[in-house]
Amino acid sequence: MTAILPWHRLGRLADHESLQPDLGRAIRATIAFMVPLLLAAAGWLPWEMTFVALTAQNIAMVDVRGPYALRFGLLLAMAAILTGAVGLGALASTHLLAAAVGMGFMAVCGGLWRHLNSDYGPSMAISSILVFLLALNTPAGAPAAGHHMVAALAGGAWGVILQVVNWPFRPQHPLRRAAADSWLAVADLFAAMAPGEPADSARRAQNVAEREAALRTTLDKTYATLAVAGAARASPLLARLERLNLAAARLATRVVAFNTAFESLMAGPEFAGLMPSFLPALASLTNTSRTVALAVVSRQPAHLATADVRLRRLTNLLRVLRARVAAQTGATHAGGQLLEILRQIELLLPEIRDALRATIDRADERAAFSLELFDLDTWTLRPLASALNLRSRVDPALVRYTLRLAALTIVGVLIFKVYALPHGYWLPFTMVVVLQPDYGSTRQRAAQRVLGTLAGSLLASLLLWLHLPFVVLAAATAVTIFIFGFLVKRNYGVAVIFVTLFIVLLTEANGPVTIAFTAERIGSTLAGGALALLAALFFWPIWERDRFPPVLALALRGNRDYLRLLTARLAGGRAYDEEAVAAKRRAESANSAVFSSLQRMIGDPKNQQDGIEQAAALANGNQRLTRALTVITLHLTPGTPMDRPELARFAWLAGHTLEALAGAVVADETAATGLAALLAELENFRFPAPGAEAGTAAAQRDHWVFAQLNQASTELSAMILAADRPGSDRTAEVAAV
Repeated sequence: MTAILPWHRLGRLADHESLQPDLGRAIRATIAFMVPLLLAAAGWLPWEMTFVALTAQNIAMVDVRGPYALRFGLLLAMAAILTGAVGLGALASTHLLAAAVGMGFMAVCGGLWRHLNSDYGPSMAISSILVFLLALNTPAGAPAAGHHMVAALAGGAWGVILQVVNWPFRPQHPLRRAAADSWLAVADLFAAMAPGEPADSARRAQNVAEREAALRTTLDKTYATLAVAGAARASPLLARLERLNLAAARLATRVVAFNTAFESLMAGPEFAGLMPSFLPALASLTNTSRTVALAVVSRQPAHLATADVRLRRLTNLLRVLRARVAAQTGATHAGGQLLEILRQIELLLPEIRDALRATIDRADERAAFSLELFDLDTWTLRPLASALNLRSRVDPALVRYTLRLAALTIVGVLIFKVYALPHGYWLPFTMVVVLQPDYGSTRQRAAQRVLGTLAGSLLASLLLWLHLPFVVLAAATAVTIFIFGFLVKRNYGVAVIFVTLFIVLLTEANGPVTIAFTAERIGSTLAGGALALLAALFFWPIWERDRFPPVLALALRGNRDYLRLLTARLAGGRAYDEEAVAAKRRAESANSAVFSSLQRMIGDPKNQQDGIEQAAALANGNQRLTRALTVITLHLTPGTPMDRPELARFAWLAGHTLEALAGAVVADETAATGLAALLAELENFRFPAPGAEAGTAAAQRDHWVFAQLNQASTELSAMILAADRPGSDRTAEVAAV
């Protein structure tokens, strides 16, 4: 057994790497950088080592997703962009006006890269401007432009080779990755639902809301990816992955509904008794979802066998939980609803098992697998976003950001060229890294970048002052590159320390090491960070407070449409069909956009956060309304119409309330004037109590639906009050958030 353990650990490490690319990225980056460095030290590299190493390292670090043809084309395009940036920088290095114009052009290109692809664009913008600035600072200047471009092209080819050579050994099917994204997002949501201490209830609610938004975003991207693939060429695998992705969405819907119903018990005496049964079931849901993600990506029978065991264990845990809920909640409404949702979750598990097996070609093979079911609590996978954004409409915030970046970096280049600062390129480069489209992100990035650069600069200078042997410096450089590649997606603030270390070691190891040079580098970094922060604050800023109202209004109207559609389905006895699913997606996507906007608003200056508490109250109320409506979807029973006049009346009342709230948040006084009357109607509205037929299944279903609608009514009333300005004499007057 002892001899097998190392192999067992290596197997677990390989499984981990199948879903988490940090280790592979760090290894690729280190090899890409160190091979040119060692070849140059041996005198075997005929080109400028700096451009070879940096170009190779930047291309090797990209976590490429999508079809292989698209990946290869994207990598070649990146190599061409970096090569062009090096050539432009070298050509402009001997002329001040050309340097300024070239810097402005590179900044505009950086904005274009961001527009074309949000995953790869920002890193491409930063790396291309870095090599441009280094070329702009080369003493040889324009006469060496061709030589430097060849160096960058050679580095780009080396980086592409490192990416491509791994594909036959660890194939990454893009559609499988997309489906795995959904299951990992589902698992993250389940992990966030774990209850902690009572004092942590607010933090738990915030985590659940964030994970719900992330899940909605991931599901939307997966649906889009599968749809694009289906439009190009239908295949049996595509249909199977769509089925598996749908199973992920359905499981998430049911568990969210269970969580919504379960939250009502948290303050009651039943909760303490149910907690020991609830936690293992929730942990099992999390681990099972992550195992499904691993199995669909790896296609290994061993992972499928592990998923089967986890699904069986989950089934048993759910049955135990159902028995204890029935015993401890009695015949209460809350207990009955929990039991029904748990039953629906349990009925979904065989469908998940069949859907997963259908995606694995070797599903019938018996394979050895670990009998120990480890908690998979650290595995992550970024969503697939391989397609380019070719829309002609550009986000106005991105346009403003690009113009700010161009103006700021041009000033930085002029300063370092006019004053002939040996390491003045740190000034505009720091601006590029720090400046973000919104002020909040800029402020956060400024602190991370400046502090990390200061620490990295001091450590690098210390290493250079010691005049260590080349072997030691090379080893230190390899370690810093590896750590940077591993941490860049995990902890940017720490990663900045190491990227500064290896850039300083690369660019200054062959020159004199003086306190003046170190002070100049640090001063340029501080000045660049300060100027970027001031530009974000004063130069054509765009505040989230101005962008938030239409985003919230769209979310409110999304819930209005979702509610009206569900009540129509209930009244007509119709199923939870594609139209209802689409309405749910729209409502959840709109809620996700609202919370993203709120998060950006928190980063704005205090004087731009007026009304943020009201905005948060409305956003949270709207999201809770969506959750209550989602619970109702579980009670849509085809062929059993719910012909109740109260249902139609509430649909009308709630729809008008949401429309009035949407009008109020965008300062439409005509829409807002009716809020006071709508609040009075909501407060006077009553759903019928269970009658003599309460024991029938249809009556029980009606009672559960009315309970959720009653909760929705409560949320609507609270949202009307939240829309009222403090000190206002009119309930209908809504704060301009």
